[in-house]
Amino acid sequence: MVVAGVPEPVSDHADRLAHMALDMLTEKEAVAEHFGVTMRMRIGVASGPIMAGVIGTRKFSYDVWGDAVNLAARLESSGEPERVQLSPEARGALTSFDCEPRGEIDIKGLGPLETWFLLRRRVAA
Repeated sequence: MVVAGVPEPVSDHADRLAHMALDMLTEKEAVAEHFGVTMRMRIGVASGPIMAGVIGTRKFSYDVWGDAVNLAARLESSGEPERVQLSPEARGALTSFDCEPRGEIDIKGLGPLETWFLLRRRVAA
């Protein structure tokens, strides 16, 4: 799990996550080739308010939670291998990426939701 814009909000949080997601898919391929194995990866990206903080009394852990966190997990689990699935809010927050509509899918706990796949960084004109 990863977040952008925590603890200080940033206006380009979705772009930062999209860059990282595409870089993760590229690096995964390099690692798989290096070790001669096949690796599959799905990524879900959502945007929205979250809570973050340190939890625990004996063993401390920094954690994030909230509707956007849960949605990102659902987008990952309902996604397709080697693809980045986006929520409507995440897609709307992107400024320099091409996306492809996936259509409406049923998200556990939410119902039907329009989603998109992240394709590539947009080439500057």
